[in-house]
Amino acid sequence: MKENKLTTRHAARWKQFNHKSYAVFCSLKKEVNIGVLAVTTLAFANIDCVSAQSETSKQIKEYKLDEVEVTGSRVPLTLGEAARIVTVLSREDIQAAAVQSINDLLEYAAGVDVRQRGDLGIQSDISIRGGTFDQITILLNGANINSPQTGHNTADFPVDMNDIERIEILEGPAARVYGTSAFTGAINIVTRSDKQSHAAINLSTGQYGLFNGGVRGNYSKGKLSNQLSTGYSRSDGYIANSDFSASRAFYQGEYSGEEVNVRWQTGISDKGYGANTFYSAAYPNQYEHMRKYFVSVQAETKGKLHFTPIIYWNRGHDRFELFRDNPASWYTGHNYHQTDVYGTNLNAYFNSVIGKTAFGTEFRNEGVLSNVLGKLMDEPIKVPGEGNHYFTKKDNRTSISYYLEHDVLLPRFTLSVGLMATMNTGLDNKFRYYPGVDASYRLTDKVKFYTSWNMALRMPTFTDLYYESKTNQGNPNLKPEETQAFEVGSKYSSPVLQASVCGYYRKGKNMIDWVKYSAEDKWHTVNHTKLDNMGIEASANLNFYELFGNTSYLKKATISYSYINQTKEIGEVYKSNYALDYLKHKFVVRLDHRIWQKLDASWAFRWQSREGSYTKYVDLKPTAEIPYPSFCLLDLKLSWNAKNYSLFAEANNLLNREYYDLGNIPQPRFWGKVGVSYRINFR
Repeated sequence: MKENKLTTRHAARWKQFNHKSYAVFCSLKKEVNIGVLAVTTLAFANIDCVSAQSETSKQIKEYKLDEVEVTGSRVPLTLGEAARIVTVLSREDIQAAAVQSINDLLEYAAGVDVRQRGDLGIQSDISIRGGTFDQITILLNGANINSPQTGHNTADFPVDMNDIERIEILEGPAARVYGTSAFTGAINIVTRSDKQSHAAINLSTGQYGLFNGGVRGNYSKGKLSNQLSTGYSRSDGYIANSDFSASRAFYQGEYSGEEVNVRWQTGISDKGYGANTFYSAAYPNQYEHMRKYFVSVQAETKGKLHFTPIIYWNRGHDRFELFRDNPASWYTGHNYHQTDVYGTNLNAYFNSVIGKTAFGTEFRNEGVLSNVLGKLMDEPIKVPGEGNHYFTKKDNRTSISYYLEHDVLLPRFTLSVGLMATMNTGLDNKFRYYPGVDASYRLTDKVKFYTSWNMALRMPTFTDLYYESKTNQGNPNLKPEETQAFEVGSKYSSPVLQASVCGYYRKGKNMIDWVKYSAEDKWHTVNHTKLDNMGIEASANLNFYELFGNTSYLKKATISYSYINQTKEIGEVYKSNYALDYLKHKFVVRLDHRIWQKLDASWAFRWQSREGSYTKYVDLKPTAEIPYPSFCLLDLKLSWNAKNYSLFAEANNLLNREYYDLGNIPQPRFWGKVGVSYRINFR
């Protein structure tokens, strides 16, 4: 009888998920579900056969997913013990996908809504499960890079696609784990940590004057490694005033000692772009220039009590021009903003006879200097590098949070109970408490059921509080948003097939939105008394190599669907700009297959239907309220992958469809791109 391929495996442990303080999501009692973008699971990741059993026998008869350990900055658990699901987009997914930016990549995650205001990730609003763009936390290797100025800048990443090892997506409130900004979920970007000294270059070009290039190098010796990458991209734009130019640099280092691991990183991004109707259709000639600096240092000690401290700082500069040229007579000048965020957190965990316990604290300070946002200063401060311009307003707030979590681990059952206590000087200097409970039960080795209940809070951004213009009016009296969410689901896991289904319900209190009550009214911020959210998600991932072997022309396939419905408390009739414009349906299909030898193809189909509408402008005047039309997109990437180089040809929106993510901003039709990458390894 032929031995079953599904039950014959090398005893394996995944080093890239072990003892990494920056693998945040995978560390905190969360099951890793790799493959919403593609079928890649932990069973298909790069492995080293390091178990004691493999020393005496190279193969074992049964492969157990529950013995794969995922560790990080808090309590490490095996996959079998984990109580919640985290979606992971692997390096393999990133390389195969027909995308040129992180924002484009996230479009194919079922529970993520990416509303683009241009291409190649220049400006996007990213949200999770029907929330708004400022209700998520973005982390880079576990360090929070969120900006308190506005959620529009959340996706201003100092790295590009070639720097990334994987992207972890946690859906649902996670305040007790990641702080108050993780209101509807969190996204952690984990960069590549290559132990092989090397140099690499990547170049691509395409329609509309597109150019993208970058170089990266790594030097590793003994316990120390250093990596540096730089890049530049530009385009003439696909419509009037949609051109952009962007540059970046990113450095990271790592020391792996016997008693402690230390990792440090710093990055800078600089970009300017035509913002055609980005924030108001009445002004199509907008322009924005942004610069972001980021530094963090983190460590992890070894022993019975594990400490994982992090210290970080980031600064953002933002110049917004309502008129790129030929300003109106009433226009008094551009908007200038500078945000500074610094913080530190200390987490620790230990094992005992009653389970695993984690505790920690975080200090975070957020400040803004502006000529628009904040309270009037006694003495203006000159805007750096902007000639005779001054900051006239400022604001500052500090939060202190404490975390406690305990995990009870039984052979088939996991119970995780935690609490966050937080105080913010922007409120009343009183502590507020946000608990959470996660539980899972393994019916069999392949079938798991899980449930969770979590509470969270989000502070308003400085834009929510203070922004004032011809078309917008902030509200300094806004209350913080609060929510509690329930989730229940099940998951099937095997090397051949991964499938999951879940349902969730989120109750929102004091939800913040920009609204207006008539066409002539300004957009202004309010607290919705109540805004509830209910949805379902389902996905299935199939690995053909596991069925037919590595000679199969079919490689991977995935299908996913999400549905959301929102309800609000009956009150005044108004037009919502964000909170009620949510992605009601999203359907994604992905297929990867081999064509010939080293030539592969990756197809991605996406259909989505959005709830809500936008005001149609003609000749810069509002004319009618238009419901968002449904649309479908087909993307294709062909890639030739050799040992030291790769070539690709990519076609986005292959069917040349007209579609809108946000307001009056048409998204690119067919856009062809080609590129090459080359790598040299050093001994």
